[in-house]
Amino acid sequence: MALAVQTAPWQFRGMIDNTNKVAVIFGVRNESSIAYDIAIKLHRSGCKVALSYVADTKNEVLYLMQQNGMDTTLSAQVEIRSEAEISAFMQMVYNATGPIDYVLHGVAFGSQSVMCYSLPGSNEPAPSYIDIPFEDFMDAFNISAYSLLRVARVAAPLLAKGASILTLTYNASQRVFPGYAGMAICKAALENIMIYLASHFRGTGIRVNAISAGLVMTTSSGGIFGVRKLRKMGKFTAPLGNIDAGDVGDAALYYFSDLSKKVTGNIHFVDGGFNVMGLGVDGEGN
Repeated sequence: MALAVQTAPWQFRGMIDNTNKVAVIFGVRNESSIAYDIAIKLHRSGCKVALSYVADTKNEVLYLMQQNGMDTTLSAQVEIRSEAEISAFMQMVYNATGPIDYVLHGVAFGSQSVMCYSLPGSNEPAPSYIDIPFEDFMDAFNISAYSLLRVARVAAPLLAKGASILTLTYNASQRVFPGYAGMAICKAALENIMIYLASHFRGTGIRVNAISAGLVMTTSSGGIFGVRKLRKMGKFTAPLGNIDAGDVGDAALYYFSDLSKKVTGNIHFVDGGFNVMGLGVDGEGN
């Protein structure tokens, strides 16, 4: 006699059930953002999603939340350099929803002098790596790396048991991509902060990980010198070719679920395998 199998409603959306879970996401600029794809996937898995924005992205972020049926009251303008603003935002979310299960740190910024590129159509040479201004670099470090420590510090007393913190990095932290220049230092620091946070939270059940994403055509990546050339290289060099934001979102959902409950301090590459290659490969596999 066959037994009837009852299927929970969430299983029709996939194997990950985030019903009644709460996620706070920093880094959505527009619909091309990796953070936006992660937010959508969390929302569709049943999660309550809170988004931060900055002044020039407010309208875009609120529009995207409305279009996707997200609660726009779970949003606020947040300056990532300000611990007070981060704290006010996360406390607001906590007061409205209860303990926070997931935190995405998806913010990064480097000025032209840090990224060492010249503006299109400019006759000015690109700034030299060796001449990166200290003040500009420290601002990039503050936003792109130290802010993870700041977010984790604020979040710690507001997190649910078994919470997950995730950040986004790039392979330039470990290999030379001339067009990434000073931002590569920030990503290397970000990864180091991530592994030390993983150790710091030992015994609490809180896990901290990073996804090292391949090059995705976002608003931010548009500032990388030679970005289209890098995408062309990735098409042939990476065994699985280039990726898109959705590929990163899929991997993030693993970290934002109980499937990764014993995974911490990990750098998870989602780059089509580009990181394992020692040499560039052309379209003929040479």
